[in-house]
Amino acid sequence: MKATINKLKNSEIEIEAEITADVFESFRKKAVVHLAEQVEIPGFRKGKASEEILTQKLGEMAILEEMAEFAIRDAYPKIITENKIDPIGRPEVSITKIAKGNPLSFKLKTAVFPEVKLANYKSIAKKELSKDEAVVVDEKEIEDTIKEIQKARAPKVELKDGEEAVEPLLPELNDEFVKTLGKFENVADFKEKLKENIKFEKEQAHKEKMRVAILDAIAEKTEVEIPIILVEEEQRKMLTRLQYDVEKLGLKFDEYLKNVKKTEEDIKKDWAKDAEKRVKTELILAEIARTEKIEVPKEELEKELKHLLEHNIGADRERAEVYLEGIMSNQKVIEFLEAQK
Repeated sequence: MKATINKLKNSEIEIEAEITADVFESFRKKAVVHLAEQVEIPGFRKGKASEEILTQKLGEMAILEEMAEFAIRDAYPKIITENKIDPIGRPEVSITKIAKGNPLSFKLKTAVFPEVKLANYKSIAKKELSKDEAVVVDEKEIEDTIKEIQKARAPKVELKDGEEAVEPLLPELNDEFVKTLGKFENVADFKEKLKENIKFEKEQAHKEKMRVAILDAIAEKTEVEIPIILVEEEQRKMLTRLQYDVEKLGLKFDEYLKNVKKTEEDIKKDWAKDAEKRVKTELILAEIARTEKIEVPKEELEKELKHLLEHNIGADRERAEVYLEGIMSNQKVIEFLEAQK
């Protein structure tokens, strides 16, 4: 079997291949059996019609095309293995020459995982981390938060016709009041724990902001051709998540689309750049993991997988494992980058 690999744009390739006439012919019996099982012919039970009857009923070309499907399905794994191709998704097949007693010529078009020319990610991470600043909580933030809590706990006043709204009477900030909010000894204890909580939330937000800054800076200086098929898949995932969120609120997705005056395709188009950015980030994280030999220990993965499956009865174990391993690997890469201080 001959195969020529041609590189195309957007990390796609075209494979031009030819299967010899004798190898192509070897798939005739399998093709005939399969067609006989699929086609209903008067006077014959399914699977019992001979090749001669099938040829009379369907024509020689139908048998050749069925042979080609089996032959290409058999050849494709060999082509990608021999040529060390890492394909994404199913290939697009087009037959260029098919005839009885002749070689079978065909083309396969597929996206492949791209080469990622990583920027100096350690240096970039170190530079971004040098801009880090300590999180501070000032008195105004604490007082503003207390004011919001008091407003939420203020008694509701129903207005009669003609009455103007007035500022609600806020409950006094004293030991009795804070004890109604939780396990607080007194006002001082409440303020201290509130400060800790505000600081924790600010630190989490700041940590996420730093992570985004590091990844964005690496992405800006990393070269990679992003396969369209991966961007389209990410757009589909984003749309599925939106649909889930909308329906979780008790709304019908069709009604939501009418309200925002957009189609699913409009929304996916709006998200194209964001989806591309996400895909590039995923490719970068995967390449750093490969370069640095960062792996998820089996016992860690099994523990998280067990927890996930216990809370999602009926979930596909294999898909859940792939999903979890990706998330955990990304987390380890991010932690590796955060350690480059």
